[in-house]
Amino acid sequence: MKIVFTGGVTGGHFYPIIAVAEGIKDVCKKKKIIEPNLYFFSPDPYNKKLLFDNKISYVKIPAGKLRIYSSKKNISDLFITFWGVIKSLWELFWLYPDVVFSKGGSGSFPVTFAARILGIPVIIHESDCAPGRANIYASKFAKKIAVSYPEAANFFPQEKVAHTGNPIRKALKISLTDGAAEYLDLSPNIPIILILGGSQGAQIINEMILNGLPELIKKYQIIHQVGKNNFDEYEKVVKVLIKNPEHLKRYRIYPYLDDLAMKMSAGAANLIISRAGSTIFEISNWQKPSILIPITESQGNHQRKNAYIYARTGAATVIEEANLSDKILISEIDRILNNSEIQQSMIRGAKEFSKINAAETIAQEIILLAIKHK
Repeated sequence: MKIVFTGGVTGGHFYPIIAVAEGIKDVCKKKKIIEPNLYFFSPDPYNKKLLFDNKISYVKIPAGKLRIYSSKKNISDLFITFWGVIKSLWELFWLYPDVVFSKGGSGSFPVTFAARILGIPVIIHESDCAPGRANIYASKFAKKIAVSYPEAANFFPQEKVAHTGNPIRKALKISLTDGAAEYLDLSPNIPIILILGGSQGAQIINEMILNGLPELIKKYQIIHQVGKNNFDEYEKVVKVLIKNPEHLKRYRIYPYLDDLAMKMSAGAANLIISRAGSTIFEISNWQKPSILIPITESQGNHQRKNAYIYARTGAATVIEEANLSDKILISEIDRILNNSEIQQSMIRGAKEFSKINAAETIAQEIILLAIKHK
């Protein structure tokens, strides 16, 4: 059995693929099926270590990006995509996998297009409430369509759609509570705020936290992932901002939180501040109150839509970038952390939204389709 994964070049596409690969191995073990050979077709490997650890072979497939605005790159990228289709046809013809699983994004188009020509079954997954163009196209011939938000089902043929939730890697599926504060060298008696802006950080969130840091640090402890590019500068700024050594101990700044540090931070946190991408599903699995600050210029305005759909469950509040200031952010933090009823309501909303077995559900469908195809 051979399975090909494909998807765009962001973590939101890549990490769910790793989660599904883990799910496939678990399902094969339970059903006593020989593990399939796994391949990742994409313009970029994104994380070679995770591919190696999960025994996924990488095949480079060129793919251009079709921008919705006028750009000379649209012309050059058209030729790149055409070459990607030719290479995908060649690679898929000789490999001839049983299933192609696509996470969407521009990087997936050449592979799904070629799979359609060769008659290879395709399953797609959509992480956002409003799908991207690559998944809209692939949905026309996909055998199955999995969605993270039930609202996304309205864009696809209903008979193909299943609301599975978003696949999350085992390493991040559940937070670690026991010993988390000790691991992070923080006090369990002072509320802890975890701030995430993605692995690259989020400039506007970082700036608002720094602006309000002297006030925040009087009442709270903060774990702040600022991004690798911002770390050195922010570390220097914080030392100037906070004169009190005791208060300085309450602020933990990281360029990037690895899996263990993230699980510990999530376990220790009383509140999480984040963007509104795929991190929403991790927060819901961790069952933590949250404040979401969606990216204003995300494609199709999907982060803003994601944020409000999640907030309607009662699990989070939303502050849009246009309304964001350090005073508003501090006020919302105080409102949540000073009211246990609000916190419990958010925890209940997160729990109801969570679909912790998404990866295994999708993996089962992939294996069933692969067996039928064989």
